[in-house]
Amino acid sequence: MLDQYLSQLVRDVDGAWGAAIGGYDGLLIESHGSGSVDLSLLVAEHAGLMRAAHGAYENTLGGGSVREFYLRGDTLSAFSLPVGPDLFLMVVLEGADSDNLGQARLYGLQSARKLQEVL
Repeated sequence: MLDQYLSQLVRDVDGAWGAAIGGYDGLLIESHGSGSVDLSLLVAEHAGLMRAAHGAYENTLGGGSVREFYLRGDTLSAFSLPVGPDLFLMVVLEGADSDNLGQARLYGLQSARKLQEVL
């Protein structure tokens, strides 16, 4: 069932080649993708970055919880958002197509709501 949500998310977002649900502990829960980058490695790395961002915003800056996290690189970009207290959803985009952040946000938020009901 989780794969259905992730595969639909990848189809909905232009330039997306992967989507994953990961834990803040860095473990991959479920993924769907067709790219050459290992989604389990992306989840592990992004979990650490999101924990650091969360600590900085909530504890140091007093900005509250991180609601969205976006990184854009030369060849790939990733948009992540929380799905419950221990999990996050990540949409991976090709670097050249990362102008579709709006689609990733819209469809990512819709998918996150559906996933929260299932998880």
